[in-house]
Amino acid sequence: MSLIDQAGNIREGEELDSQVIESYFKQHIDGLEGQPSITQFPGGASNLTYQVNFGERALILRRPPFGRIAKGAHDMLREARIMQALKPVYPYVPDILAICDDHEVLGCDFYVMEKLTGIIPRQNMPKELDLSPEKTRQLCLSVVDKLIELHQVSITGTELEKLGKGDGYVARQINGWSDRYTKAKTDDATGFEEVMQWLKANMPEDCGQVLIHNDFRFDNVVLNPDNPNEVIGVLDWEMATVGDPLMDLGNSLAYWVQVDDDAQFQMMRRQPTHIPGMLTRDEVVDYYLEKTGRNVESFVFYEVYGLFRLAVIIQQIYYRYFHGQTKDKRFAGFVHAAKYLEARCLAKIKAA
Repeated sequence: MSLIDQAGNIREGEELDSQVIESYFKQHIDGLEGQPSITQFPGGASNLTYQVNFGERALILRRPPFGRIAKGAHDMLREARIMQALKPVYPYVPDILAICDDHEVLGCDFYVMEKLTGIIPRQNMPKELDLSPEKTRQLCLSVVDKLIELHQVSITGTELEKLGKGDGYVARQINGWSDRYTKAKTDDATGFEEVMQWLKANMPEDCGQVLIHNDFRFDNVVLNPDNPNEVIGVLDWEMATVGDPLMDLGNSLAYWVQVDDDAQFQMMRRQPTHIPGMLTRDEVVDYYLEKTGRNVESFVFYEVYGLFRLAVIIQQIYYRYFHGQTKDKRFAGFVHAAKYLEARCLAKIKAA
């Protein structure tokens, strides 16, 4: 089994027209010969990622999901342009090779980028790595360091600065995600009223205005296969913006399932944060605050926000499945995952 992350079969209903792909790629990218071979990466439940091979050359195509899309979501053009602007100051971003806003091609906006060949830590680390707890801890710190490094990027006077809307980021997020949940609610969904009320009543002031990723996880980083402790790429910039860095960290910790979490949270795990040597969520917060020099009396608000936001994303995806806009069977149980996250939020609120 290869350590390198591999694309596989294309899911039903998410096929691409190979003749259209061949024509577009050869028109916009030099040096391509032969017919394309198209496969799809299994990770992700939002935007779709395909590998397009022309002989030995591998390229990546990113497009939004099929079906109904929430207003402002899955903006491929924005994501690609953020990556173009960020690449000179944050070298872990893949090169953008082509951007398409002509819906006559694939019926949507999409972009093409270079493929970063490496290891993507998904639900479980490849057994072949056999990392010791000490090596695992080094890997964990290396990943967290890339988030810290991103939050320290100077955006003053760059195109990236225009992403910001000024003070009030925390309030905009709480109000925005609350509204999105209401619009994505299905007949079988939970209400989240108490959680939304608590978040609105306990909003802190913004702690800063920096470039944030908004979906920073282990399965969005690429590791050097010759040195797994080295991060060579950071992927999935769809939700990147300028805002509060502690909100960004809270988002990341919503996915951070650790070894002592309950069985239901373990079932939702998408990254290998449970293995010996990985930091706990509290340790991640302490490490981040120490390295950045930031101070916060309690991190509970940011944890609850991260879990709530994740629940909204899950419910938005379930909405598409509920209304028959996607056939992906992975999404059938997402409504139960959202209900679990509500209970997890309420438990943290009660403990606080």
